[in-house]
Amino acid sequence: MNIEQMIKTLKGHSESSKMGMIASHLGLVRKTSLRGDPVKGINIRFNPEAIENIVKDAKEMSGIIEVLVDTCDGELQVGDEIMAVVVGGDIRDNVFPALIKTVDRIKKEGSFKKEEF
Repeated sequence: MNIEQMIKTLKGHSESSKMGMIASHLGLVRKTSLRGDPVKGINIRFNPEAIENIVKDAKEMSGIIEVLVDTCDGELQVGDEIMAVVVGGDIRDNVFPALIKTVDRIKKEGSFKKEEF
């Protein structure tokens, strides 16, 4: 997972001159669950087909030019990278909502996660 390379790819996009913003998300395994319980790690699986559909939908949002996603399946430890999402578009009023919606949908519709306690 290389967010810098993902951003570089967006900057090289054929429509990059229309981009006024690039926003990114880098998800990491944290040491506590949402309830505050200590976590040893997680076991996570992503559904590539679901992610492809989510990205397609995000690209249809107003002002969005490109969306890139990279994920890491398997048993991950605290501090490991889980998912990177990079969105390029015209203005922040369009890019931030697209980033949030994309991340939220991947977590809900495109992945299965089990925390290891």
